[in-house]
Amino acid sequence: MTAPDAPALTIRPATRADIRAIVDLLADDRLGATRESPDDLALYEAAFTRVCADAGQHLVVAERDGRVVGTLQLSVIPGLSRRGTTRSIIEAVRVASTERGSGLGTTLVEWAVDESRRLGASLVQLTSDRARTDAHRFYERLGFVRSHVGFKLSL
Repeated sequence: MTAPDAPALTIRPATRADIRAIVDLLADDRLGATRESPDDLALYEAAFTRVCADAGQHLVVAERDGRVVGTLQLSVIPGLSRRGTTRSIIEAVRVASTERGSGLGTTLVEWAVDESRRLGASLVQLTSDRARTDAHRFYERLGFVRSHVGFKLSL
């Protein structure tokens, strides 16, 4: 738990200087350790360029006392289904191990939901790996409902 006198938290757009910290957060768990390649920053730098070029993408970091302690990506997608609903997708929510249990994850997700509303979305969705049972309970506690079965096709 973060102490009540902990330095203030800032959620801000990620910058190129944040890439290493974001990648370290992505790789800092059992699943991420098998999916990420922190030593190959060129891959992430190219991806960062693509994300920044897309106005529908919002990659943010949570910063406390000058240190990146969390991240997520919010994708806003206009669509025709559901009577022309704009939806957002919350992706890659990660919190530094030193901050887990502090409420930071809740703050990040609540920021994403509020930002989704501000950007005109009327539906927020996310996926979570089947193995992340703690994350499932976390999202349900925040009001998300298990509603679909997801599928993937690696290319």
